[in-house]
Amino acid sequence: MNKLWGGRFEKEMAGEAEEFLNSLSFDARLWRQDIRGSIAHARMLGRQGIIDLDEAEEIVGGLEQIRDDIEKGTLEFDPGAEDIHSFIEACLVERIGEAGKKLHTSRSRNDQVATDLRLYLKDEIESLGNLLLGLIGALVQRARENKETIMPGYTHLQRAQPITFAHHLLAYCEMLRRDYARLRDCYKRTDVCPLGAGALAGTTFPIDRPYTARKLGFRDIADNTLDAVSDRDFVAEFIFAASLIMTHLSRFAEELILWSSSEFGFVALDDAYTTGSSIMPQKKNPDVPELVRGKTGRVYGHLTGILTVLKGLPLAYNKDLQEDKEAVFDTVDTVRGCLGILIPLVETLQANEERMRAAAGQDFTNATELADYLAWHDVSFRDAHRIAGQVVLYCISKGKRLEDLSLKEYNTFSPAFDSDVYEYISIEACVARRDLPGGPAPSAVAMEIAELNSWLEDIRSFPWSQPVPEEE
Repeated sequence: MNKLWGGRFEKEMAGEAEEFLNSLSFDARLWRQDIRGSIAHARMLGRQGIIDLDEAEEIVGGLEQIRDDIEKGTLEFDPGAEDIHSFIEACLVERIGEAGKKLHTSRSRNDQVATDLRLYLKDEIESLGNLLLGLIGALVQRARENKETIMPGYTHLQRAQPITFAHHLLAYCEMLRRDYARLRDCYKRTDVCPLGAGALAGTTFPIDRPYTARKLGFRDIADNTLDAVSDRDFVAEFIFAASLIMTHLSRFAEELILWSSSEFGFVALDDAYTTGSSIMPQKKNPDVPELVRGKTGRVYGHLTGILTVLKGLPLAYNKDLQEDKEAVFDTVDTVRGCLGILIPLVETLQANEERMRAAAGQDFTNATELADYLAWHDVSFRDAHRIAGQVVLYCISKGKRLEDLSLKEYNTFSPAFDSDVYEYISIEACVARRDLPGGPAPSAVAMEIAELNSWLEDIRSFPWSQPVPEEE
């Protein structure tokens, strides 16, 4: 296939160099966006009188036919093409002749590829955002069913205080809600059209950049032509947002792995989302959350990669920027796959209420309540903390729980203890009393679930993009 830039050269490109530089193997994914951008560009050229209207319509018709043929599978990508942009333009020229050669008027591959990538990423950010909402919804549903399921909360992976399973699940909802907000913010900075920037300095043709941006659904146009073709901040920002999503998914996956182990036994993963062992017939392995945890590293790697690519680039376009696409594509695929598999996994997750409640009653998770009890009875909290610690140490030496001590034993530590201490330190009371906003009490959890459901309903109807309005 003839190169778009071959006129200046006397020699054919070396085969190994051509193979090294070729990007069709991965940027073919952008064919829809490339055709869409070219159609808008052709319509602008005709509207501005840069090419004849009839030629513009011929170009549009040819591009639409190429699009339809690729969708139907009757047109295959030519492995000899340098990239998807060269392939589509060559197909266009082959089909409609000389008019096809005018498509690239006032355009460079630099602004073309930047436009394609932004169009692609806009679609994918919205798609991933919707998957995040789906996972939040699944977690909220599990939380609704477990508002009164008591489990131990942990610090340092040591049992700390009793909470509810719903409260724990809703913590991940808040993480994912922040992730969703970051995607929304990233989308705003992706929703900017670089088309018209040319190679770096724009063009002398009387193009209409706002018109093209409107046709492509962009909110705005890039303000500086140098920045327009060299900017990949939106790529780095997206991969950073994706990295935080994977951080949260990995933390959740880690807890699923722990909770489903025999040592914890807090949850059971549905058979459909686990595997067995080729040698040990009793095994039920949490391979899905393990792989989610493992895939996190590849997204982190892409973030490091794109930041490293960008850190030393002079303006404007450099071939280094070709490295952005594989990083973006794999990040999108990885995050989409992890969100997509975790939604049904959460929907089928079963909680072992008895095992959780038993664990919450061990290891003195109500010791803080014992100190609070004393503080309510005019003992300074620092003294109350010391006394409660002494009581715990005594219980350890006697093999008892706080609930097992007699009032006489309690009074050896402080006369402030009375018979109402037992109700005060009961595990259920410890949880129910923490009814502050955002707390683990069933009443507080119910309020958080209602707020999340309201947010989910509102955000789903909120548009991602608000394109520039049409001119009158």
